[in-house]
Amino acid sequence: MNRSWSEYKVGFGDPSGNYWLGNDLLSQLTANNRYKLKFDLQSRDDNNWYYAEYSTFRVLSEADNYELQVGGFSGNVSDDAFNSHRGMMFTTYDRDNDPHRSNCAPILGGGGFWYPGNCGWCRVNAARSTGRFYWYGLPGGFYLQLSRMWLKCK
Repeated sequence: MNRSWSEYKVGFGDPSGNYWLGNDLLSQLTANNRYKLKFDLQSRDDNNWYYAEYSTFRVLSEADNYELQVGGFSGNVSDDAFNSHRGMMFTTYDRDNDPHRSNCAPILGGGGFWYPGNCGWCRVNAARSTGRFYWYGLPGGFYLQLSRMWLKCK
């Protein structure tokens, strides 16, 4: 789903479905390192749920293009597919901040995210219909049925 920089900045959607809290609020909430990040990931192939958790999660301000600081991985996925996204700046179709030679957001069918040079090993907020909704290293097959990102108090 193509959303603009300004939409990701303030947030959008329905909290019971497709929802983005807003990068400004993410930056404010994570500034004092009081939260960890958890991904809940449902495999499309085996329908099982898996998770990846990060004890360090911080999103810098808009002045820093919402740069991602993440670390301290744990979980029951086979691989830390989000690791390559560390240190990346947020990219949307209308604001290209990723190191790839082209903008990763439109290449991957839309959706803002912290894309690395290879556009990444996880795509947790893409439209499922694009075929680019995945987490490499998911034991049940890398394509996703559902994903959720959670802020959890430490």
